[in-house]
Amino acid sequence: MSRHLEATIESFPIAGKFTISRGSKTEADVITCMIHENGRSGRGECVPYKRYGETVEGVIADIRSIAEAIRDGLTREELQARMKPGAARNAVDCALWDLEAKRTGRRVADMIGASNSKPFVTAFTLSLGEPEAMAAEARKNANRPLLKIKLGTDNDEVRLRAVREAAPDSRIIVDANEGWTEDNLTHHMAIAAETNVSLIEQPLPAGRDAALTGIRHLVSVCADESVHATKDLESLRDRYDAVNIKLDKTGGLTEALAMKEEAQRLGFAVMIGCMVGSSLAMAPAVLLAQDADYADLDGPLLLARDRPGGLRYEGSLVYPPEASLWG
Repeated sequence: MSRHLEATIESFPIAGKFTISRGSKTEADVITCMIHENGRSGRGECVPYKRYGETVEGVIADIRSIAEAIRDGLTREELQARMKPGAARNAVDCALWDLEAKRTGRRVADMIGASNSKPFVTAFTLSLGEPEAMAAEARKNANRPLLKIKLGTDNDEVRLRAVREAAPDSRIIVDANEGWTEDNLTHHMAIAAETNVSLIEQPLPAGRDAALTGIRHLVSVCADESVHATKDLESLRDRYDAVNIKLDKTGGLTEALAMKEEAQRLGFAVMIGCMVGSSLAMAPAVLLAQDADYADLDGPLLLARDRPGGLRYEGSLVYPPEASLWG
């Protein structure tokens, strides 16, 4: 076996600006990991996330630190113990899956029991903004069946009502990105119920979400920042109704598969989500999301340009990846 690893930083411009309660950005900085073996190459992409203490420089250093182990034949199973969950392990894990598919001639979909993969509806995200601007974006996308709106302010009622009026027929997911408080939680949840919101994502800060145990959930509540890997699930059963599984949090498809199985066993609804990245980052998540309750895999739709040969989107329908992209 002759293997070597390389990791590179790439930047994809965002169409306009992507804004959540913690700030805005105009570019998606990603890291692409490639593992080469005997003329074949497996690829994986990750998105370092500042909220979790990650930087582009730190993540690429973490990836490159295991180059020798990769050269010596490190397996996906060994990788789980060698690296912690997070963006760096995600890129390497997905590259190993892709390489295995190329080496064996089997699609990853077949390996994970998703051989009948079909297109499905993904949420389309509307950035946080002034109510009038959010309503205008909602009106432009009112034909999409599922919208995810970024909130997380003291006055989200007016934003939510404006979006609902502009998109009366769309299902809506509200993502507060830890921006609500114990003082306004009940009020905002009541407004969400009144405006027929389907799901509220991470209303309170991770580690300060105990208040969710003491109130009636008028709308189902989904954990995002509060849940990273399988070990986190049990402690959240009295607070959340659903969990958002992202490969950049779990550290790759390997852990994400285990986490999804356990989440479903425990009775959680499952969302498969993403950071803002290219089609290469979405591809394994599209396979993971085949039987999920919600999918939020619109990263490429938010970019001004995607990778060549990216995923196929038709409106809000996303199709499984071609072998030339991943898996």
